[in-house]
Amino acid sequence: MARPLTGARMRWVGRVAQAGVVLLLAYVVTFVILRLLPGDPAEVMLAAAGVDPAAITPEQYAALREKFGLDQPAPVQLVTQLLAALRGDLGLSYASGRPVSELIAERAPGTLAIGFGGFLLAAVLGVTIACAATLVRAPFLRRLLRRLPAIGISLPSFWTGLLFVQLFAFTLGWLPPSGSREPGSVVLPALTLAIGSSAVIAQLLLRGLDEAYREGFVNTARMKGLSPLRVLLRHGLPNAAAPTLTMLALILGNLLTGTVVVETLFSRAGLGRLLQDAVLNQDVPVVQGIVLLAAAIFLLLNLLVDLLYPLLDARQRPEPTAAVAA
Repeated sequence: MARPLTGARMRWVGRVAQAGVVLLLAYVVTFVILRLLPGDPAEVMLAAAGVDPAAITPEQYAALREKFGLDQPAPVQLVTQLLAALRGDLGLSYASGRPVSELIAERAPGTLAIGFGGFLLAAVLGVTIACAATLVRAPFLRRLLRRLPAIGISLPSFWTGLLFVQLFAFTLGWLPPSGSREPGSVVLPALTLAIGSSAVIAQLLLRGLDEAYREGFVNTARMKGLSPLRVLLRHGLPNAAAPTLTMLALILGNLLTGTVVVETLFSRAGLGRLLQDAVLNQDVPVVQGIVLLAAAIFLLLNLLVDLLYPLLDARQRPEPTAAVAA
């Protein structure tokens, strides 16, 4: 006999169903927006191949449109592409003729390298600034540390990237200024991504720590003679981490999918550059594939946060139910 769904299981079923609906809507909205752009995808493919549309016969032009399903009505194209995407087939690139999944798999490692590197640096910098601003006793240094997040958020990523290139690449010569082949080429893009993200983490964590330190249990811990560091580690951070966790997931998703500016600045071959080129060339399948991947990453991270929340916040844990005798 099947076990009945509990409240927690029903919530998870609802979350997964909601994620599926969001993925579907993201795909449909992207399809509609891209179809509203001026121009014919067949002409884009010919231009990418260096062929003048006037130099081919109408039969050849019609055959090209039929090959990519462009001769079908838009609703039929949408349903056909959506069913193929459910099977893992994201179609062929209009510009190169290669499978979209192959292009994404080829470019993903470069984006993952700077995305995860930027996330780790942002987490370390953000937590360090927040903890230091909480523990330090000197008023001037405390105010300075608390103002750093606002400064970091206000700095444009392209400006910090150019500053890092000038300092670490051209002036000091420690790191390569661009490219993705040398081992050190990951450092400057990751650091550029980390500056703004670390400021957001530090600002949110500081707010959570301030709220936690106003609670009575922190004063009790102090009265027991615990050192400021132990109070921070045992009582401050665990209670301030829960609201910060959601922002960490959003930051990670943004770093993995929003690297267009940084990859362009540092001439890296990643998903950001691939998306930029696809938009400029009206390469609809590539844009749809990257948007679908980005939406899936954000939804997966949100589901992971929902799973970890009860581990950090006891108030989120389901209450144990009494056993019912058979």
